[in-house]
Amino acid sequence: MSRTSGIKVLLTAILAITIGGCTSGPKIRADADPTVNLTTYHTFGFFDHLATDRSSYSTMITSRLKDATRRELKRRGYEESTENPELLVNFNTNVQNKTDVQSAPSANAGFYGYRSGVYGAWGGYPQDVYTTHYQEGTLVMDMVDAKKKQLVWQAVAQARLTKKVMEDPAAAIDSIVTEMFTKYPVPAPATPST
Repeated sequence: MSRTSGIKVLLTAILAITIGGCTSGPKIRADADPTVNLTTYHTFGFFDHLATDRSSYSTMITSRLKDATRRELKRRGYEESTENPELLVNFNTNVQNKTDVQSAPSANAGFYGYRSGVYGAWGGYPQDVYTTHYQEGTLVMDMVDAKKKQLVWQAVAQARLTKKVMEDPAAAIDSIVTEMFTKYPVPAPATPST
């Protein structure tokens, strides 16, 4: 292996590690209606037809989302009601194909390779381009005032769908819902330390 091809392999490996390191947990954002005090609600339920159930039956994803959401709301003092819930919860999911394009100074910079690691050149110098194709999943959770039929809180989580997520979706859903509720205006009581 020549010195130039060895440098190119090293740069590729560093770039792959850098890109992989950027795929930490989901990006979560939340928004609440500023005119609504979520502590005034005491009961919750789920819409009869959730957006995650595109067929005429409940999916495993829906069941896992409901279980995780139920746990988080009960931790915050809400009671589940099938008769007359004050808050109704809905979920929606989406998967998109994405492309990430990264560039790095070319390892084949010839004579100008002496600058390596000391200082860079202006944009006219050759660049190696690395393209990564991946899937990004989006989960949206809506909480709606059942009487007013008005959205009062929404959380959105976006994350790269990794092999680990696909192999254990139950753990991934549980983890993401827990993280979404860290943005909920009504905190869960602290667990006593033993």
